[in-house]
Amino acid sequence: MPETIVIIPTYNEIDGLESIVGRVRHAVPDADVLIVDDSSPDGTGRLADRLAAADPAVSVLHRAGKDGLGRAYIAGFTLAIDASYSYVCQLDSDGSHDPAELPAMVQLVREGADLCIGSRWVPGGAIVNWPRHRQAISRVGNWYARFVLRSGIRDITAGFRVFTTDALLSLHLDEVSSHGYGFQVETAWKLETSGRRVVEHPITFVERESGESKMHTGIVIEALLRVTGWGIASLFRGSKKRR
Repeated sequence: MPETIVIIPTYNEIDGLESIVGRVRHAVPDADVLIVDDSSPDGTGRLADRLAAADPAVSVLHRAGKDGLGRAYIAGFTLAIDASYSYVCQLDSDGSHDPAELPAMVQLVREGADLCIGSRWVPGGAIVNWPRHRQAISRVGNWYARFVLRSGIRDITAGFRVFTTDALLSLHLDEVSSHGYGFQVETAWKLETSGRRVVEHPITFVERESGESKMHTGIVIEALLRVTGWGIASLFRGSKKRR
């Protein structure tokens, strides 16, 4: 059985799914691919089933409805843990993350990292075709999360990642509270604060060419509120320890 599984969450990504699955299979041919579809009304789930029928390395997990990015990943992580994979990768289905970076990211985890993040905001990282306001939101969001949580991770909101299964087990996934994009912050921060080794690998992030972004104001507000709450709780715990 392969050591590595790549998890791709989908919701209305019919235009780009076949391409990203093909790119993943080319980049890491020895890895399995799990598509987690939230009952996409555009037929993404049916396309995923056809891809799985044509390739034994591809499988599909159908969920009853749209329940947030974090919950989709947790469902995929749980399956990967139960199947005893050693390395669990996650990337967006819209093509913004280049699967060609996966071999280098997996190797960093093999060499001792618990989590490797594909980072836009470290030297060598870049963003292509993002409008300035999106870049500003990402920069400010990352700065705020790093400041409030006292984190050393430069791109703590990034969604291109490779975990060890042991690191995922240590997260106690049933206790992860975020449903949306705050999930990325929560999981990385929890690993960092527990003493796990988190490394960042520079990537070029490319804006999607098809489909619609799932980012909206509500997701940003949820993430900011959760980050603020975690930061306050962390300070409170720290003050209690010093008494």
